[in-house]
Amino acid sequence: MVLTIKNISKNFGGISALTDVSFSIHEGEIFGLIGPNGAGKTTMFNIITNMFPPTSGEISFLEDKITGIKPHKITDKGICRTFQNIRLFSQMTALENVLVGGHSQIKSGVFSGVFRTKSQRDEEERLRVTAKELLELVGLSIYEEDMAENLAYGQQRRLEIARALASNPKLLLLDEPAAGMNETETDDLFYLIKKVQARGITVLLIEHDMPLVMKLCDRLTVLNFGKKLAEGTPEEIQNNKAVIEAYLGSEEEDHIA
Repeated sequence: MVLTIKNISKNFGGISALTDVSFSIHEGEIFGLIGPNGAGKTTMFNIITNMFPPTSGEISFLEDKITGIKPHKITDKGICRTFQNIRLFSQMTALENVLVGGHSQIKSGVFSGVFRTKSQRDEEERLRVTAKELLELVGLSIYEEDMAENLAYGQQRRLEIARALASNPKLLLLDEPAAGMNETETDDLFYLIKKVQARGITVLLIEHDMPLVMKLCDRLTVLNFGKKLAEGTPEEIQNNKAVIEAYLGSEEEDHIA
């Protein structure tokens, strides 16, 4: 079991964003977390990465409790994420953005950095090779010297994923990666996420593009008003009347297929 969410609740003042939510993700899965806007999906991501703590409940990653530990320690343990809104360093090149993502993998200390020791230079070179390989993985190798702000929208989304992968995660959290993408870009994203899975990385996905979700995910949890509504395979979710009514509306049943 890679990630175990146990009875997580989150209150903001008198508002309950999440109420007693539990689910588990197996190693190597692409696991979807879906629901209407305001269902609590991104709040769950923020709690997993400890951008803010839960009101109650606990989270375990590879059987170690991680509830409340500092965000950079979450990354060190092997969890990394992307965001709904693209958060690239716009005035840095594509390659530099990925190199920043790999910073957590640098083990050299201050002394090595100041005096440019051989071990520190070798480490930097390995990081640079990895960054170039990740740009090739996401289809951006020819743009490595281009400023991030000059890339097309879909390319920026893929660059964010490359930067996240540079931290060598065991679990990758993707927050609406297909948002704003056209059909071709979404198809490219599908194959990219499958490549990520093939590298042995477990994926937790928030996404509103239902055809993509149903084609991509092994299992799904559905949230509604901060509560867990259903869990199962795409086929089980497609045929769940409560999900159809609460999430899509009965008149839109065909849209989930």
